[in-house]
Amino acid sequence: KDFKGKVPSGSGAAATTASGISYDFSTFYENGEMQVDFNVYAYFYPTKSWYKPEICNDVTLLHEQLHFDITELYARKLRVKLANATFTDNVKEEVRKLYRSTIRQLNDFQNKYDAETNYSRNLPVQERWVKEIGEALDH
Repeated sequence: KDFKGKVPSGSGAAATTASGISYDFSTFYENGEMQVDFNVYAYFYPTKSWYKPEICNDVTLLHEQLHFDITELYARKLRVKLANATFTDNVKEEVRKLYRSTIRQLNDFQNKYDAETNYSRNLPVQERWVKEIGEALDH
């Protein structure tokens, strides 16, 4: 019910999850030192996510759920990177650089997930990914 997007004509895929990461931050000075306050968000975009009900099943939808879970995992990784970073007066570009690096890693990981699971068709590998991502999110 969360997949509200229109299926693109000619698409061979059974479903697509549109998700992403965004952030905001502000700086302030405390005891003469610049501090960075930030927020990182993982998003699911219902109107850009779609599925073909005639060919999707619970495994397909679980596969798609994991795409969002992976997005959340990488949002958490970005939070850690930002929390551990040392910033200069060029904080805006430094935050942007950490964000872009995380997004590249996220995209690579999403592609690896699809390739290894053969888009959910390899059930034993799909089950392994579900377990591993679940454990990563629990920590």
